[in-house]
Amino acid sequence: MINIKESRHPIVDYRPIRPSDLEVLEKIHGELFPIRYESEFFHSVVNGRGIVSWGAVDRARPMSQNDELIGFVTARVVIAKESEIEDLIRFESPKSDETLVYILTLGVVESYRNVGVASSLIREVIKYASTITTCRAVYLHVISYNNPAILLYKRMSFQCVRKLDSFYFIDGHHYDAYLFIYYVNGGRTRCSPMLELVALLLTHAKSGLKSVARILWRKEDKKVPKWPRNREAGCLLPTIQNKITTK
Repeated sequence: MINIKESRHPIVDYRPIRPSDLEVLEKIHGELFPIRYESEFFHSVVNGRGIVSWGAVDRARPMSQNDELIGFVTARVVIAKESEIEDLIRFESPKSDETLVYILTLGVVESYRNVGVASSLIREVIKYASTITTCRAVYLHVISYNNPAILLYKRMSFQCVRKLDSFYFIDGHHYDAYLFIYYVNGGRTRCSPMLELVALLLTHAKSGLKSVARILWRKEDKKVPKWPRNREAGCLLPTIQNKITTK
């Protein structure tokens, strides 16, 4: 593991990720993330195949290590109208060439955290997105329990616009995610800020109602069978409770 004590005054520099970074990039991903990425992903990153990337290095480290990755960010450009956030983007014209930049992974080795590396990497992505005249926003997902990352994105003026229930499936467990957006080049939400706030409140209220419904459902399950038999047809029919969905 890289130890920042080797360099009490790091000189952090940022550069594109190269094929020579492949082994270190795979190692850091494996140490930082619970999700395992396919080998094809890493080869696409280091060779720039559909993915743009930036790496952070500490020039104050010994010569043999001063070009080794201590952090990274990977992203790709997507067509706005084909993305999952198409409904959140206001299009100024019927043009179909408007794009977005989606942040795939962002990570900093533990000993270099809290010195501004992650925020600088994000700024590189924002700067890149701003140079694409068709780009309207940078967006990403963050797992619900990653509070440091959530606070970082909020500090950098990303807007939390949606909660996604059971978005991640890791080691046999489902985890919620939050969707964050940073608008660029005049991009903006379809709603006014007030309507956007109302939409978020309604989303949380809906989640609360679903929780109440699940509790009531469990109580009702003790009183009546979930699938009562239809005596005439001889088949199974759902009760009213079973018609409640919890997406």
